[in-house]
Amino acid sequence: MEKLLNVSSSPHVRNKITTQNLMFDVAIAMIPASVYGVWQFGMHALLVLIATVVSCVLSEYVYEKLMKKPITVSDGSAVVTGMILALNMPPEIPVWIPFLGGIFAIIVVKQLYGGLGQNFMNPALAARCFLLISFAGFMNNFSSAKLGFDSMSGATPLAAMRAGNDVDLMSLIVGRVPGTIGEVSVIALLIGAVYMIARKVISPRIPLIYIGTVAVFIFLFGGFDITYVAKEVCAGGLIFGAFFMATDYVTSPLSKTGQVVYGLFLGILTGIFRLWGASPEGVSYAIILGNLFVPLIEKVTLPKAFGKGAKK
Repeated sequence: MEKLLNVSSSPHVRNKITTQNLMFDVAIAMIPASVYGVWQFGMHALLVLIATVVSCVLSEYVYEKLMKKPITVSDGSAVVTGMILALNMPPEIPVWIPFLGGIFAIIVVKQLYGGLGQNFMNPALAARCFLLISFAGFMNNFSSAKLGFDSMSGATPLAAMRAGNDVDLMSLIVGRVPGTIGEVSVIALLIGAVYMIARKVISPRIPLIYIGTVAVFIFLFGGFDITYVAKEVCAGGLIFGAFFMATDYVTSPLSKTGQVVYGLFLGILTGIFRLWGASPEGVSYAIILGNLFVPLIEKVTLPKAFGKGAKK
């Protein structure tokens, strides 16, 4: 198995970690949110998950076969992309839409730029934004989600809060609310996050700074209400985005300083979008914009080579 390229600033420690191992751990970490999403929303959510993963894996295999490139589906990155995209889908969306999104993620965003390690933005998030623009009605329809118990219906928690309605904090934590397949249960997402941190798959630096910045921003500009801040943090895709998408190796900064700047940048953008944007969410757009600024952040924050820039 090909070794993973260095994904942190020097000095580098060589070990036996491979891309396949890392992707396997990320996939495992998404299982709690996936299982909860299927349990809450029903078998159609499982069909969406399967269709999206199949689309991503098949797209990668066919493209690499046609282009006579090395076949890389065994590294698991296409599976992870498919799972992330599927968990960002409304639970009863027509299956062909996320299937199309998987093709876009792999071929347009990933393979056309050279494959894993060369894409300048997160493929799953780019595909989600593409689907939001192309199929806004389907992507924003949560009215048919069958929750199976007494809860809100029709509007996501963020939309309900923006409309001035109250949302129960415990329902947000447990996941008894409408939303995308994988974002609704904070408990399930945190189980996966703790697993990735324990396995050293991700550093908690970016997620904690990102979430903390959103919390402070909402507190300062959203009415100094701690309870409201807690609901904003638990609602929508913030927890999922912070731990599973903002930490993407390829599209996030390498240096510790860069990661701090990146987390702050994402948090401020998300806060702006949530308080004053047309959509009450904003996580996907914030991370995509953050991806575009990563080269600049890297240029400013990466340690200079030894001796470079020294005065003569």
